[in-house]
Amino acid sequence: MFIPTSSLTPKRFTPEQKPTSVTQVQSNIRKLIILFLEILVAIPLGYTGISLNFGGIAWILAGVAAGIIICRSCEIFCKHSVKPNRLVRQIGMILVGITIGFSNTRANFAHIATGIPIYIILTLFLLLSGACIGYIYSRLSKINLFTAMLATVPGGVGVMAAIAADYNRNVTLVALSQVFRVTSVVILIPLIARASVGATYTTPQVLFNHQQVFSFEPANLGLLCLTLLIAAIAANLALRVKLPAAHFFSALVVGITFNSMINLLPFVENINYTPPTTLGIIGQILLGITIGEYWGEKPSFGLRALVYIIITTVMTLISGATASIIAMHLTSWDWLTCLLVTAPGGAAEMILVALALDHNVDIVTAGHLVRLVAINSSLPLWVYLFRRLEQPPVV
Repeated sequence: MFIPTSSLTPKRFTPEQKPTSVTQVQSNIRKLIILFLEILVAIPLGYTGISLNFGGIAWILAGVAAGIIICRSCEIFCKHSVKPNRLVRQIGMILVGITIGFSNTRANFAHIATGIPIYIILTLFLLLSGACIGYIYSRLSKINLFTAMLATVPGGVGVMAAIAADYNRNVTLVALSQVFRVTSVVILIPLIARASVGATYTTPQVLFNHQQVFSFEPANLGLLCLTLLIAAIAANLALRVKLPAAHFFSALVVGITFNSMINLLPFVENINYTPPTTLGIIGQILLGITIGEYWGEKPSFGLRALVYIIITTVMTLISGATASIIAMHLTSWDWLTCLLVTAPGGAAEMILVALALDHNVDIVTAGHLVRLVAINSSLPLWVYLFRRLEQPPVV
């Protein structure tokens, strides 16, 4: 049998290929080091926030601060620009989704499903408000309508920035506007919630009081690994079928159904597993870090642009407050629940606030899930409309 000599020769990389592979490895190592430093900075900041009675949301704020500090430090001292790590946010979404899912295990979603028409009405109001704000933003700042709409519609930092990049729009402006909105909501809503509940907020760590910080028992470690494995598989499947907010949504479903699925096995009985609180803490830190990285990557912009971003953010917050008033008239929810359901911020962050307050987590979760599905499902239509509106009329 003839064997070609070429098959016996070791594979050689071309000069173009070898540096690329080495550079990729170096880049991955650099990202891991940066992430390690960000977590290292976030942990003491988070504990400081907890000691100052900031509540469970202190971990997200600590992550935001850590992301800004490390990114700016790399820029100043190492002359290295840190790009926002999408994988870190995806992992954070999975961990937070699992935590929220387990907290909703006993929720009566069949009863909550009757309120879906209300959630849809509120979502449509927020979308239309975002479109109007985007139109005003376009006229004030003299930027094209499509970019203004992407900057103001509450569809998420990563999604809107990606669409802006796909259509060769101003990614920096879109990302900054979205990050400013999310950061404002993440900071302001917990403060408003804390002021509204007053003395009942004396135990801010509701999320962390009912669970162990971590357990090294083999059974618990095994269930934790199984939970993470199933969540990762579910996230991969959700991405393949293009499910909106795939990582968060799939992990949330896994958390809700995990114990029920495990107890269906013939050799298992009466499993009531709850993941360690460390999982939720790490997830919140990672979510905060990615927000901070956007600020650290693009810290400088003109005063005029900042003024317009502040104006549109205030208008978005007002539209969220208006939506909460509408919800109060349409439902029997209290004011704080309406505020958390309609807050134009990150879904995961607002659900975490409700979880830290132990305040109608099931209603807030359902409201934000309906909004996530509605916004992401209707994005192609909105993109089409925005592009059509910015085109000059044919004479």
